[in-house]
Amino acid sequence: MFRHTRLPGESAEYLAAREELRLAEIELMHRREEVAARRRALPPGPPLDDYVFLEGPADLDSGDEPVREVRLSELFTAPETTPERPLIMYQFMYGKAQTDPCPMCTLWIDGFSNSAHHVTRNADFVIAAAADPPVLRTYARSRGWHRLRLLSCGDSTFKYDTGSEDKDGGQDSTVSVFTRDGDGTVRHFYSAHPRMSPEIGERGIDVLAPVWHFLDLTPQGRGDWYPSVDY
Repeated sequence: MFRHTRLPGESAEYLAAREELRLAEIELMHRREEVAARRRALPPGPPLDDYVFLEGPADLDSGDEPVREVRLSELFTAPETTPERPLIMYQFMYGKAQTDPCPMCTLWIDGFSNSAHHVTRNADFVIAAAADPPVLRTYARSRGWHRLRLLSCGDSTFKYDTGSEDKDGGQDSTVSVFTRDGDGTVRHFYSAHPRMSPEIGERGIDVLAPVWHFLDLTPQGRGDWYPSVDY
């Protein structure tokens, strides 16, 4: 049975407000679960081309190792007889018109670096960017991203086709989920962008970063704080 732990000096006003907040938080949890259930119930998405990515060496000491091509279908590590293992991809705003790595993306990927090995117990997980493999790997090393699979989209139209790049090379951050049918067909399942509507520009994938949620616990909230790649 739930019991609120009373602290010395709590007023009746504070207790009443805190109880109202607790009930609102429970309501929010149920609403999140309802939205997640709707996401899981999406019908099969459209089939995709088998795009080609470029992948450099994963470790810190193999800089001379040649870059290799890897297809979208090859990012699924489970045998084709077990197509239910999905692929999660975060599209990093770095490359082409985005000549400097995005600070917000960097914040998110800093967190992914230490959680990806948990995610990959259930799904494949990769980071994709427009930046060339050496540039991408150099930045990853500077951030200590040692547990992430990093891909360059190279000359493919993947980022443009999936809505994370415009015709001028402008970049957008995106999280996408892909599935694979038993016959090997890769399908788009779900994507989310920071911009949710004309008036909501940077909240669409906040759920991926705990930093915002910690700040939401404080009296000051998020305020106008913005991350930096070098404080």
